[in-house]
Amino acid sequence: MKYKFGVPRIDDVIGGVDGGTNVLVAGSSPSANDEFLRRCVSEGVENDEGVVYVTTDKSAEDLLESYGADGNDRFGVVDCVSESQGVDVETSATVKTAGSPSDMTGIGIQVSDVLDDFWEGRGIERNRVCLDSVSTLLMYSDLEAVFRFLHVFTGRVRSIDGVGFFVINPGMHDEREYSTLRQLFDGAVEVRDDGGTEVRVTGLTNGATDWVALG
Repeated sequence: MKYKFGVPRIDDVIGGVDGGTNVLVAGSSPSANDEFLRRCVSEGVENDEGVVYVTTDKSAEDLLESYGADGNDRFGVVDCVSESQGVDVETSATVKTAGSPSDMTGIGIQVSDVLDDFWEGRGIERNRVCLDSVSTLLMYSDLEAVFRFLHVFTGRVRSIDGVGFFVINPGMHDEREYSTLRQLFDGAVEVRDDGGTEVRVTGLTNGATDWVALG
């Protein structure tokens, strides 16, 4: 089972990634990170895969609207924003809430609920999981707690032969934090904004790929 990123020049080089792969999306430009993640999510939507998106800075309503996914029963959202802001969210089998980005136990439970529905309840065998972002989790919790959470989370992705994309802004963290978390992932996509979004892949092939423009 192979998953593509939705970036043809990268997909042609690495040939997609195997089910069970977890990828760290590392870039210091939030807009560039978002552009790459949008490619990954849209690739899954277009191929009728299940998508579970954990958002720590957008409401479920805004996220679904931005992806044109409102009513898409294969697009799940775990909203870590609205409840802490006192905003009511209409939850469902695919829209869940967690108290805040610090509620990692709640986040894990809600992600598992959606994945169980997709994988076991409905037989959706191909699933993408996105967490945007690890940096926000580290603003609310210490490194050890976030490491434990991500260790379980990435294990869940592996258990269903899914693919996980976890966004981090390296510029917000010291080398110890970044290197500690990096070991949990099979590889990384480095993202930069050099007058336009560019990406390269490390750890998933021999050496690093060349920088590729998303445009």
